[in-house]
Amino acid sequence: MRDEATGGPEDHGLFGPGSVTWQVMGEPVLIVGGIRALLLQALHPRTMWGTAQNSELMNPDAAWARLGRTVEFVRVRTYGTRPEVERVGRRVRKLHSKLTGLDMRTGETFPVDDPENLLWVHMGEVDSYLDVARRAGVPLTAADADAFVDEQRRAAAVVGLDPADVPGSVAEMKDYYARMRRQIFACREAREGLKRMFSPAVPQHLMPLKLAAPGVAMLVVSTLPRWARRMYGLPGLPTSDLAATLALKGLYRTTHVVPERYRYSPDAQRARRLTRAHEADLATWSIAS
Repeated sequence: MRDEATGGPEDHGLFGPGSVTWQVMGEPVLIVGGIRALLLQALHPRTMWGTAQNSELMNPDAAWARLGRTVEFVRVRTYGTRPEVERVGRRVRKLHSKLTGLDMRTGETFPVDDPENLLWVHMGEVDSYLDVARRAGVPLTAADADAFVDEQRRAAAVVGLDPADVPGSVAEMKDYYARMRRQIFACREAREGLKRMFSPAVPQHLMPLKLAAPGVAMLVVSTLPRWARRMYGLPGLPTSDLAATLALKGLYRTTHVVPERYRYSPDAQRARRLTRAHEADLATWSIAS
């Protein structure tokens, strides 16, 4: 595809038409995955301490503004052009490079952008988005799932990780979590964050969201891996997994009753149009050859 303004190839950023990332990330059900990622990320104590000690988490206005910036970062990283992605990545890397945290067990000061912390946060996103998408019924083969994990290594580079050090398949991701489970736990700040999710402090103009919070929180918590739920002191029962999967499937099907122009964000709509054009081009070339 050509850029009409420059005549050169269109800049689709890190992913583009044909990527599994574009297929997955626009689905509204992925909101559950984004919140799930926060709970999973909080189980790494240094990640949680580094966040809590550098954020005004108890200030509703500041917390929601921070969430808005995170959502915008994910949007640009997924759909933005290369210069846009590099710009937000440079800003995030610069911010993280200035921050430190205090290890509450040892008294040691650590950099927030320690590669172990960055990798844990990255994998929390990848695992959560992929798990929710597959369980909701987004059509993905095993090869698609591996491709998604591999594609996300490009996203890891944006925050300063070496893609070669990042798991690139579902199997590698499972091995990563098996190793990390021996050194993570729900610290006090993580448990307090979980409690706040059921009754969040919200700005006055978002007060209606408070009514929906308990139901949303219950669904999000039930999508966590059993071992993660147990770390939070919650039941890790197979029946909870089944209930969560059924709820995700119902949510996914319900959103697909809504017309595309309302169901998807403008970026996701554009990505779907470009993907359909890409697939049509591939079909044409296949017939011609």
